[in-house]
Amino acid sequence: MKRKMDGTEHGFDFAKGRISGAKTVALCGMLTALAMLFSYVETLIPLNFGIPGIKLGLANLVVLTGLYYLKPQQVLAVSLARILLTGFLFGNGMSILYSLAGGLLSFLVMRLLMRTGEFSPAGVSIAGGVAHNAGQLIVAGLVVHTAKLVYYMPVLTVSGALTGFLMGLLSIRVLHALKLGGGMKKRGER
Repeated sequence: MKRKMDGTEHGFDFAKGRISGAKTVALCGMLTALAMLFSYVETLIPLNFGIPGIKLGLANLVVLTGLYYLKPQQVLAVSLARILLTGFLFGNGMSILYSLAGGLLSFLVMRLLMRTGEFSPAGVSIAGGVAHNAGQLIVAGLVVHTAKLVYYMPVLTVSGALTGFLMGLLSIRVLHALKLGGGMKKRGER
């Protein structure tokens, strides 16, 4: 019996733009490793604006780009795995708590905005950056039992918007490169 050579023997169904289970697990593992690498590299970049907690959000590039190619639950798994693994390897319990709060709120906001179809990747990323900072600030307020941290929100909103915009621009470049390079099809494309 002759086998059909349509790409499915390698785990990818080109006609339907789907990846097999094993390939999906491998892809999610690679994206988690990439997000962890970006998180580590970010710690090496000396950003000091006199305001603690401001970072570029390089790992968000993986999450944002993944939202355009993978199922939401797969991207959420990548994000959670990255937060937990980097927290256990390079942080502590509090860093995991803050990262989970920011990461989950950011993911939810970006996913909701993407579903509307009204926002570019840069717009989605800006909202994600602001939401990430808001999530961390909420947890900080609960930990230190004060609402006075709300005065910090304008600075975090501006920094989240700026870094979100930068990561959004990078994501647009990555999405364009994946399309030109014959990479995976975006979710919903045929």
